[in-house]
Amino acid sequence: MKRIGLRASCVVGFDGAQHVLWRDGEVVFAGSRIEFVGRGYAGPVDQWIDYGNALIGPGFIDLDALGDLDSTVLTLDNGDERDMGRMWSAEYLARGSRESYSPEEEVFKYRYAFTQLIRNGITTAMPITSMYYREWAETYDEFAAVADVAAELGLRTYLGPCYMSGMSYWQADGTLAHHWDEARGMTGLDAAERFFRDFDGSHNDLIRGALLPDRIQTCTPTLLQRTAALSRELNAPMRLHCCQGLGEVAMVEQLRGTSPLGWLQQLGLLNPRSLLPHGIYTRGDDDLQRVVDGGASLVHCPVVFARDGEALNSFGRYRAKGINFALGTDTWPADLLDNMRQGLNIARMMEGGNALTSTLDMYNAATLGGAKALGRDDLGRLAPGAKADITVFTLRGMHLGPLFDPLKNLLLAGRGDDCIASYIDGRCVMHEGQVQGIDYPALQRQAQQQFEKLMRSHGDRAFGQPDWKSLFQPAIPSADEFSAQAPLCAIDPLL
Repeated sequence: MKRIGLRASCVVGFDGAQHVLWRDGEVVFAGSRIEFVGRGYAGPVDQWIDYGNALIGPGFIDLDALGDLDSTVLTLDNGDERDMGRMWSAEYLARGSRESYSPEEEVFKYRYAFTQLIRNGITTAMPITSMYYREWAETYDEFAAVADVAAELGLRTYLGPCYMSGMSYWQADGTLAHHWDEARGMTGLDAAERFFRDFDGSHNDLIRGALLPDRIQTCTPTLLQRTAALSRELNAPMRLHCCQGLGEVAMVEQLRGTSPLGWLQQLGLLNPRSLLPHGIYTRGDDDLQRVVDGGASLVHCPVVFARDGEALNSFGRYRAKGINFALGTDTWPADLLDNMRQGLNIARMMEGGNALTSTLDMYNAATLGGAKALGRDDLGRLAPGAKADITVFTLRGMHLGPLFDPLKNLLLAGRGDDCIASYIDGRCVMHEGQVQGIDYPALQRQAQQQFEKLMRSHGDRAFGQPDWKSLFQPAIPSADEFSAQAPLCAIDPLL
């Protein structure tokens, strides 16, 4: 195996207990494994690469990774979500749901999203997409193709088709109702099991399987109980979106007689294999203790909730109780540095000071916390024997300001695209900011065209099937009728 050595002004190593900073450090790896982290490696090296003034560190782990052309951005400053056709209406449900994309477009959205993840220094991802735009949920065949895309790009992924037994929809009077189809939920679970058995460990272990039911309020007790049993049988991680909205909490308490976390505990779904985005709306210390006692991990996605004025209360308080945190992007942009920065600021505002949450706490969540959530002691760190999942962030950008501490500079002012190189499983998947094999302009043009198709579909789901352009309010009023009606992709975003 070819032995590669990397040098930079700063290297984040791992001493067996914590991250440590090496000045003028080196990382040496052969094949998929790291052999040395430190300074003054004396052994033979086939190729040395010197990145100069840069930070070499472990790849980020994103456990609620945007795998979509994001639809949550369409809700920004857009009035009442009930009127914009993102969620299903009773009319749409009665006519029959349908796919917004072709099978080829479904796979493309992953290619686009996975490229963005790599571009932002993310080396391990558990993707998420919206089910509002689907006929029902995801399929085995679709994810067989997604696994191929991930392997082609070199992204380490935890994959499985999302499944559900219900969907919430708006009634004409503005209230939410719930449509159930238990048979479809069980068919989806069967597809998820088949995918896991066929693909877990595939592509030289770059692809791992996971059980990824939709939000807990769209799953029946039977579906979740069978998910729990299958997770035990396969030793499969399972992600369960919960405690993310007051409507969800009220629905679960009405239907199940307990809080969402209490319900998950009853079903045997709070254990070390459980990954729980987002954990915001809990019922006090008893709920948090359930998470601690079960050994589950919370996946914190601060940016997507802050946009709507919601926040975890708080990262530091939860962490002090012993809860393990991972991070997720969930929404656009796929920038974990931004989530760390905003997460730090939000935590300190919620906590009324800076004593409970530190810069390193956020960085740990994006690396070591994600690895712990996955049960992996070979990810999220640079140490001999760990996987060679390595990122290089330039420290030369003027926007970073005068350098005083590489990690603090990056979290205060850095961007995901400060990542200039990425190695996953020892393979260089990005060099000088270019993801290998990707034509950025062509990728962006197709994404723009496909995003307009996504926006058009909102008219189908809204009551009365209005013109889709009328559903989206610009930040600044249009000056004339032409600009108000022009399709978005009429302007090449790269010109």
